[in-house]
Amino acid sequence: MAKFGSKKGGLMDVIRCDEDPYLVWKWRPKGQAANATNKENSIRWGSSLRVKESEVAVFVYAQKDGTVQDFIEGPFDETIKTANLPVLAPIISLAYAGSSPFQAEIYFINLAQIIQIKFGVPYFNIFDPRFPSFGVPVAVRGTITFRIADYKEFIKLRRLIDFDLEAFKTQIQDAARNYIKNAVTNAPKENDIPVIQIETRIGEINELVQNRLQARLQNEFGVLVSSVDIGAIEIDMESEGWNQLKAVTIDIDTKNMQDMQRINMKGAEMQVEGANFAVHQLNQQADVAKTAATSLGQMGQGGGSGAGDSFNPAGMMAGMAMGGAVGGQMAGMMNTMMHGIQQPGMPPPPVIQYSVIVNEQVTGPFNLQQLAQMAQSGQFDRQSLVWKQGMSDWAAAGTIAELTEVLSSVPPPPPA
Repeated sequence: MAKFGSKKGGLMDVIRCDEDPYLVWKWRPKGQAANATNKENSIRWGSSLRVKESEVAVFVYAQKDGTVQDFIEGPFDETIKTANLPVLAPIISLAYAGSSPFQAEIYFINLAQIIQIKFGVPYFNIFDPRFPSFGVPVAVRGTITFRIADYKEFIKLRRLIDFDLEAFKTQIQDAARNYIKNAVTNAPKENDIPVIQIETRIGEINELVQNRLQARLQNEFGVLVSSVDIGAIEIDMESEGWNQLKAVTIDIDTKNMQDMQRINMKGAEMQVEGANFAVHQLNQQADVAKTAATSLGQMGQGGGSGAGDSFNPAGMMAGMAMGGAVGGQMAGMMNTMMHGIQQPGMPPPPVIQYSVIVNEQVTGPFNLQQLAQMAQSGQFDRQSLVWKQGMSDWAAAGTIAELTEVLSSVPPPPPA
């Protein structure tokens, strides 16, 4: 609301904005309605202009070849004079400066005002790049936060006269819906995101949407988008497209998991066969060592069997040498066998692994240690459906004996 102050030489205006909050506000004297009379645009020289910090006052002059503007950024608190309005100076005859009013519309723009609007995009179809035949309906909702940063660009793109903030917010919402719908529709193909995982990839999609909206809303509306927050991407799980996609995706993921487990089992079998071969060689070395020990005893007796036979030092030394050689060979064989298990390229030893259905999607397989970590974080409990090689169907984790220890850290369900 405008206020007035008395100055020497007559009644002068105090031009300032006391609206709170506001984005764009037109000053008018004596509380007159905007554009009610041309007198509201008659500004007296010597009137006081007060512009707060983070505000800008825009003086708009109508000329034959269009409009021109003077911009005064806050903080500012001075009387209006030619030196303050460089654009106006050559327009007004200096002979009238200080004695006659000049015609101008004055607008205040709040550069600190942050506007937040909610948006919602109703259900539209998206397509998985692997299965383009299944259209899955999704809806998107969230918020957009923006402000005016480049006020000169904003004025070029927006009409300040009769500016309506609610109408402006509606325009932003309508444009944002179109951009968001386009970005989410193209996200699976352009960024290799399976549709069945789209609810878990909101952060990644949010970044893509924000980058597009920032550029487009700045170019088309002159506002700076500080953030886009997609609160949810909701899948219509009752739709035929979703059920078809889920069925074919789970079948493929299960087959891939089974193929991987078969490869792991085959590798384990090859490892066992290698270990058995090494044990066979070790047994052969043991037989040789036994023969060597027998010969060692005979050499120590001199090789005879009569009472006159005596201790044979040379035979004893030869036997010890032979036993040492055989022992060295056995140690080398054992060392090779043990290290062969850890050689690069060899398949890992077989471990217990379970696949788990999380959010109606097959994940894993996970070993027992990983399942225990998931249980502690609340991602795995007694009701979680699991499956491993050899099981005929999925089963609740709480019904499987070997998962009892894994689930020990999960509290039981409350009593009925």
